[in-house]
Amino acid sequence: MRRCSVADTFAAAARENRAALLAFLTAGYPSPALTPSLIEAACAGGADIIELGFPYSDPLADGPIIQASSQRALDWGLTFDGVLAIASQLTLSTPLLAFTYYNPLFVRGLARSAEDLASAGFAGAIVPDLPLEESSALAAALHAHGLALTLLVSPTTPPERARKIAERSDIFVYAVSRTGVTGTHAGVGAALSDRIAVLRKFTSKPLAVGFGVATAQDAHPIADIADGVVVGSALMRAAQGSEPARAVEGLCAALARACVRISSPA
Repeated sequence: MRRCSVADTFAAAARENRAALLAFLTAGYPSPALTPSLIEAACAGGADIIELGFPYSDPLADGPIIQASSQRALDWGLTFDGVLAIASQLTLSTPLLAFTYYNPLFVRGLARSAEDLASAGFAGAIVPDLPLEESSALAAALHAHGLALTLLVSPTTPPERARKIAERSDIFVYAVSRTGVTGTHAGVGAALSDRIAVLRKFTSKPLAVGFGVATAQDAHPIADIADGVVVGSALMRAAQGSEPARAVEGLCAALARACVRISSPA
């Protein structure tokens, strides 16, 4: 099945006066066999875009929940090729993004990684530990296969550097809501609205906000100022239960409802 583009997905959400819901799921958690059903459940619940996390032994940007899910996937023996195989088998139209650290891409080879991601049906990659100054080679490799690169803007990123990161990010910009790693603090930073306003001066690309978004109460105010809401640790926590697919679908449904805006974003 042909997948919708990321750009079209953000545009469709904007027409419906809502923020897109980006659901992060670690491939291989709670097991490789269950991963496709969790992706399907997230989409059934209303996720607009799936970020599929590639298990990695040193996920610096991730908190304890996603770190544990990544280690569990590695314990299952899931490899880069194994994640590609999972992605290749999906029949959903929802866009799929690879969330991966730079080292696995570098070791595999940037050109080979980009070609393999494209063949598996990914629309692009989010690389949280890739410095702006070192991003040109990966961007070129991805672009050669029609894939997009997304970099992260943190709360401590100076405005001029944020502008350059926004320029480098192809389709949307990932705005980190607060300092720290994922899943360790509830809620988002108090200065987020001001930072989003500054970013909008630099770029017309959609802005997606992640880190610290766990509940509908967290998502709703973000949806009023941003174009996308990213949820990860809360979904991995939901997947720990006895009915992971049902829990993931239910949480995504609540979050999707919360992404409907009270007003249009500034």
